[in-house]
Amino acid sequence: MQRQHTIGHTVSLSGMGLHSGRPARVSLSPAPVDHGIMFRRNIHGHVETCQASIRNLRPTELCTVIGSNGFRIQTTEHVLSALWGMGVDNAVIDIDSEEVPAMDGSAAPFTRSIQRAGIVRQERPRTYLKIREPIHIGNHRHAISILPAPFPKITYTIDYDHRLIQQQTREHEWSAADFQAKIAKARTFAFAHEVKAMWARGLAKGGSLDNAIVFTETGIMNDEALRFPDECVRHKILDLIGDMSLLGIHMVGHIIADRSGHALHNQLMQTILDNPDAWTLLGHHERHATDVADLAPTGTEGMRSVRTANAGC
Repeated sequence: MQRQHTIGHTVSLSGMGLHSGRPARVSLSPAPVDHGIMFRRNIHGHVETCQASIRNLRPTELCTVIGSNGFRIQTTEHVLSALWGMGVDNAVIDIDSEEVPAMDGSAAPFTRSIQRAGIVRQERPRTYLKIREPIHIGNHRHAISILPAPFPKITYTIDYDHRLIQQQTREHEWSAADFQAKIAKARTFAFAHEVKAMWARGLAKGGSLDNAIVFTETGIMNDEALRFPDECVRHKILDLIGDMSLLGIHMVGHIIADRSGHALHNQLMQTILDNPDAWTLLGHHERHATDVADLAPTGTEGMRSVRTANAGC
């Protein structure tokens, strides 16, 4: 059973928001045990905070947004994926805007900063949520499941009618080294006709060839070639890790995603919470048991409180 981890010192990054088109700066700082990952913003001397939790998830399109009490941060999935993928349990993310900067469209700039800060082991065991019974949602076109497994694993499949993508399937066995080497560098992607449609709706104002792969009918618009032949499915895994971090607890199970996306990722998390008989906690103590109970969102339409009677080991 591993210990919790934080980062060694504060590191900062700045860039442009993908959808807002506004400059943004984020700083990642150490946090104590059982703190989790929290966003913080200082507006004219007034400090607002928002825990990176499913209970603070807000409905949106094309990215992951969290918010509470007027605090709203969008496009959180890449920085959260970097922290979770690198094994960081506790951190504070200070931000001076309403959107996390897109950087190069991947999680690599964040993982490099985390590595530069150093990952520090803390003196508190990490709690794991171990899947005992299969959970499945979706249909024949878009689906996601989580199955019992001896270790964390992801199998993701995408299928696009484009000669450079087509059907791609990749397995990722959860480790910080594999995440940094094989997942973090994969960039977000879009198709040229979709970009024009997003601009018409006031979205992707900060999108460019510097922070996204843009596919034409026959190739890509970017000067930089694909970083991996299957870069697109790797990025989907990156997004999934960032989204699933909102559970606030590491899972032991095999996630199988078939042409999924943010909406199904979020639905899977809620379905897990709604079915506590399908999982158990490993290595938890009293504080963690309380935190898991608190994972059920409040004030979000259609989300119900998690039952905890059978949540113990």
